[in-house]
Amino acid sequence: MAASTDSLPRFAARKNALAVIYEWLGTADHKKIGLMYIVYALVFLVVMGVEAVLMRIQLAHANSSFLSPEVFNRLFTLHGTTGVFFVGMPILFGFGNYLVPLMIGARDMAYPRLNAFSFWMTAFGGLLLYASFFAGNSVAQAGIAPDVGWFAYAPLTATAFSPGHSTDYWNLALLVAGVGSISGGVNFIATILGLRCPGMTLSRMPLLVWMNLVMGGLVLVTISPLTAAQLMLLADRYLGAHFFDPQAGGSVVMWMHFFWIFGHPEVYVLIIPCFAFISEIVPVFSRKAIFGYPAMVAATTSIGFVSLGVWAHHLFTIGMPSYGNAFFVLTTMVVAVPTGIKIFNWLATMWGGRIRFATPMLFAVGFLFQFLIGGLTGIMLATAPFDWQLANSYFVVAHFHYVIVGGILFSIFAAFYYWFPKMTGRLLNETLGKWNFWILLVGFHLTFDTMYVPGLLGMPRRIYTYEAGRGWESWNLITSIGVIFQGVAVLIFVYNMVWSYLRGPLAGNDPWDAWTLEWATTSPPPEYNFAQTPAVRSRRPLWDIKHPEDPDSKYE
Repeated sequence: MAASTDSLPRFAARKNALAVIYEWLGTADHKKIGLMYIVYALVFLVVMGVEAVLMRIQLAHANSSFLSPEVFNRLFTLHGTTGVFFVGMPILFGFGNYLVPLMIGARDMAYPRLNAFSFWMTAFGGLLLYASFFAGNSVAQAGIAPDVGWFAYAPLTATAFSPGHSTDYWNLALLVAGVGSISGGVNFIATILGLRCPGMTLSRMPLLVWMNLVMGGLVLVTISPLTAAQLMLLADRYLGAHFFDPQAGGSVVMWMHFFWIFGHPEVYVLIIPCFAFISEIVPVFSRKAIFGYPAMVAATTSIGFVSLGVWAHHLFTIGMPSYGNAFFVLTTMVVAVPTGIKIFNWLATMWGGRIRFATPMLFAVGFLFQFLIGGLTGIMLATAPFDWQLANSYFVVAHFHYVIVGGILFSIFAAFYYWFPKMTGRLLNETLGKWNFWILLVGFHLTFDTMYVPGLLGMPRRIYTYEAGRGWESWNLITSIGVIFQGVAVLIFVYNMVWSYLRGPLAGNDPWDAWTLEWATTSPPPEYNFAQTPAVRSRRPLWDIKHPEDPDSKYE
């Protein structure tokens, strides 16, 4: 009897744990779904980082044999695919899921069950991709993981070049995840256009909400062509079609166009929500309203439209006609104009402000500088003759990572340090946060600044080793050392999150003295978000309540 009595607490604890698991697995609450997106993406961020470390060990020295060419190609493919589809998009969808309903005074997303479906399709896509690790004869040899690069150019994906199922894992994983992303895009648009609280006109929406609206529209337009191309690829591989088989009248270039019609606007699908983070953080820590709100909205929508017409600047070297090259040079130059407007507006917001360099603001400032460099090198590559010299070199790798890591990752860290108190009710440690920032900054510049030089010296990307005596060795060694710093920074961030969640100081409802509606409810918010539906009269409703004496109060 005593043993039976002693087992009751353990049985109750097990039952409670199962109840919590079932609650999360079956939830349709936008906040829990947002958190699951974020945690899912963080796990894959670590996985992607491990893949990068292994590749950089291989490339640190000439004639290295640390990895075989087959394993290197598989890691290269998984690293790029994971970063875009299973880190970048899920983490930004997660923040959008969590914040958009709170910022517009809504109870939930417009379609809660579709929201859950979107997450689980994305999650299944990532798991399907990595199931390929366990499908071959050896996990150490990366199983039969795909090895066709993250853009899977034909004819590498043809059965003659890619027998077996490695390409199918890549294709089906992205196809499934794409269905989830399209569902999420529909939900963002419906939520923002249909569920805003009384008084929140389009001209009073927070910039984060505006930018997620544009992002949702881009998702619908850009992922659909990729999905169509993936269905054609399945037909090529299994139904005897020849869409991408030039020997049977198909076109290899058609896959390139279909992929980059998705691929380049996808950069803006990722970066526009990051613009949103910066547009909310910079004003709060500058103690000024955002400079040029209408211009910021116009710039965002302009980027959304113009980005749909720039895809072929990745294809200058395939033999397009001169007028095609000229058109895509022009559109790529044009898309820099609204992007420059945003940068000047953020700087104008900071100018003359009472800037507080808390950790979110440090990451925001780092984002501004690094995204500027990434954008300027993008303009250089948009010049067709320059691109002819440097296409498929490490210069392109450096440019891409300046945008993805220097822009997107830094803004995501800024968002974590800013909204973590709202999500958990506890503040992240500021000292650890500053260590996180400075070590990551040093590691970033050691790694990606030094990639430009071997690119200019002719080092091609996607190579697993290289001969000595070409002037690349020292640059590659410094690049690999920088990865160590970045890894340490990520470990500090993970430790900071875990420690702060368990023991961090209580944040209160509004630790930053902010002005958007998510800070008007408790930290973390209740399941229903707001006991009463809020009503707004300006773009800064919470600020107006707290600071009625401010001359900028009620600013429209």
